[in-house]
Amino acid sequence: MAALALLRRRSGLDPGALAALRRIVGAPKFEVVPLKNLDDQAAFLPAGALVSVTASPAKGIEATIEASARLRARGLTVVPHLSAHTIRDRAHLAELMKRMAEARLDRAFVVGGDADDRGDFHDGLSLLRAIREMDHPLREIGVPCYPQGHPSIPDPVLLQALADKAPLADYMTTQMCFDADAIASWLRARRADGIALPAVIGVPGVAEPHKLLSIATRIGVSDTRRFMTKNARFVARMVRSGGFYKPDGLLESLAPLMADASASVQGIHIYTFNAVEACEVWRTRYLTDLEARAS
Repeated sequence: MAALALLRRRSGLDPGALAALRRIVGAPKFEVVPLKNLDDQAAFLPAGALVSVTASPAKGIEATIEASARLRARGLTVVPHLSAHTIRDRAHLAELMKRMAEARLDRAFVVGGDADDRGDFHDGLSLLRAIREMDHPLREIGVPCYPQGHPSIPDPVLLQALADKAPLADYMTTQMCFDADAIASWLRARRADGIALPAVIGVPGVAEPHKLLSIATRIGVSDTRRFMTKNARFVARMVRSGGFYKPDGLLESLAPLMADASASVQGIHIYTFNAVEACEVWRTRYLTDLEARAS
């Protein structure tokens, strides 16, 4: 019953929660994948949108930087993912920093990454430390966090890594998650631990199963298996809902957390699965509905 409740719209939001939800839905970060359809789908992004470009083990870090540079040339604010496992050494990192400066890319999201082929950087923390020790164009750096855990990393290790990264980062973004209570309890526990990094909450955009799995397959077989392992409930819900998921209910369940100043929720990170057009049609309609409810 609790899972079904997440998918239903909650109409009884108080004014503060509704205002916070309108503000955050009005200015999200859109995550895209460096695939062939990216340039076509980028046309549907709002002018000046904040866009995160993933790092794929199959495509490599160069594809991420190239795609980020193209999006930046369109006038978008772009945040490439820098995956530690795809960067060979400090010389490679310095080369990437130079290319980012030339493309006017001044933000990054630093992750360990899923690639098996490792160089000198074995995790996100080692990459963060190396970036701090060199000249770089970055004015803002984000790191991931895991309210529902990681399939291969124990929770104590994840929490220690986040504590170590916090002084080197500007915000943290949660994994894609469908349980508002889990996100809220995890975030409040981190605030109690003294981790003050502003939080960006990762939510799925609208998606159809066949498109989602097609993208995952093109990224790499290992990623498909990992996605299915981590998000089996998500795929099952899409199937039960007729094959189309919308995050309205999840967002409204999160609205009180967004309105809580002590939680320091900075925004949302929409996983578009490169279905940018569908996500933006949904977001525009949903925002119009929120504004109507506030009037």
